[in-house]
Amino acid sequence: QVQLVESGGGLVQTGGSLRLSCAASGTFSIIDVMGWYRQASGKQRELVAAINRAGTTNYAYFVQGRFTISRDNAKNTVDLQMNSLKPEDTAVYYCAARIGAAFWGQGTQVTVSS
Repeated sequence: QVQLVESGGGLVQTGGSLRLSCAASGTFSIIDVMGWYRQASGKQRELVAAINRAGTTNYAYFVQGRFTISRDNAKNTVDLQMNSLKPEDTAVYYCAARIGAAFWGQGTQVTVSS
């Protein structure tokens, strides 16, 4: 059993910043890849950023230069620092982890007002 719990969502104005955090718990040895996805209303879920155990990162083009993903392997946590937020960043953000299979958090709402 693996549980992912996100925190840090909320309402922010255009140009503001938010930091999302996700903690994994349960029975597992190591987490291969951790990442963040988002799903806006009426749209498909899309990858925002991912990071492997070695710290190699992958960002969606629409967050390049604005968002930074980081993880702590010892604590099984992954964070997403979001700067220069835009209204189009409004979505439910989901934490994900690959531990053999893929596991998902419950999601946290991020709303950017114009």
